[in-house]
Amino acid sequence: MRIAHLCLSNWFVDGVGYQENELVRQHIADGHDVLVIASTETHSDEGKLTYTNPADYIGVEGARVIRITYRKFMPEVVMRKLRMHIGLRDLLNTFRPEVILFHGTCGWELLTTASYVKANPSVSLYVDSHEDRYNSARNWLSRELLHRQYYGRILRFVLPRIKKVLCYSPESIDFVESTYFIHRKKLELYPLGGRPIPDDEYASRRDATRATRGIADDQVLIVQAGKQTSRKKILDSLTAISSNENNKLRFLVAGNIDSSILDEVTTGINSDDRIHFLGWKSFDELTDLLCAADIYLQPGTQSVTMQHSLCCRCTVILDDVPSHQMYVKQNGWLIGRDGTLSEIISNIKNVDLDVMKLASFRFAQEHLDYALLAKRIFREE
Repeated sequence: MRIAHLCLSNWFVDGVGYQENELVRQHIADGHDVLVIASTETHSDEGKLTYTNPADYIGVEGARVIRITYRKFMPEVVMRKLRMHIGLRDLLNTFRPEVILFHGTCGWELLTTASYVKANPSVSLYVDSHEDRYNSARNWLSRELLHRQYYGRILRFVLPRIKKVLCYSPESIDFVESTYFIHRKKLELYPLGGRPIPDDEYASRRDATRATRGIADDQVLIVQAGKQTSRKKILDSLTAISSNENNKLRFLVAGNIDSSILDEVTTGINSDDRIHFLGWKSFDELTDLLCAADIYLQPGTQSVTMQHSLCCRCTVILDDVPSHQMYVKQNGWLIGRDGTLSEIISNIKNVDLDVMKLASFRFAQEHLDYALLAKRIFREE
């Protein structure tokens, strides 16, 4: 089957573990003919937003990737917000996709895509949404003008051509309903997923990484990863770990640190020899680290790494927000529901982490496996 992944409302980053990459990998593995049509928006090696040039190449996921540029009748900084691109209709006409997954609800090219579907009514169009109140429309101008008056109007106009809007979290469902005025019957939960790591690979990655990092079998390794801003509450994590006297704890931080908190974070890391900063890690290196870990810690806003950590058999400590609650079932703690972060860290010694880690893995196998999630866009309504 010919499948087009359209990454024109967001970035496409080659070779990472985001949903777009994993779904493309899985569709290739399942034998489909896959085309990625993407904007020039991407990330640098340090995980920072950047832009690349238009290009046509075979990506590391195995699919052809065509990056298209923005239209020219207004300054590019404006086009990046309006998300108007050159050449999408011609590419769709040439590739003739049978299924289209449009990543993101925001942008002009939903109109182009819907026009193609209208002319080819056998094509199935799905739109996914990662928008929520934490990451989108965080000020009045963005919410009222850009999201409600521009993105929302476009989404409502093309809605009859869309089978489902696939929302990555319960809070994303709430956001799409309340901001874009889309009825819930058109919305569906479509969680971020991962690849549950099989037994032999898990044991190999875990043993090798713990040996390299000098983590003994009886030590409890806690990992926090990603772009560390004040909203990720890395300072809360450092305080909770440092104030706990359990010498069996080890805390590794991977990612990059926002300049606004760099001095405080550096002081916190250097004040405790159980804590180390590893810098930015590739997806494969991060997988090694999460397999080595016993606990994945995310006290602040959401990150795709959380779902990946469940696939790597981590127990989790997460903030008690609606989008996290479905992931914590006998396999971790919610900060607030189960006590403060400091209280939870103190309670680690009283639980069987191996049993909890297995519960994470079972949950990932049942709900987060991209081998299953990738098939949902082929079902009959």
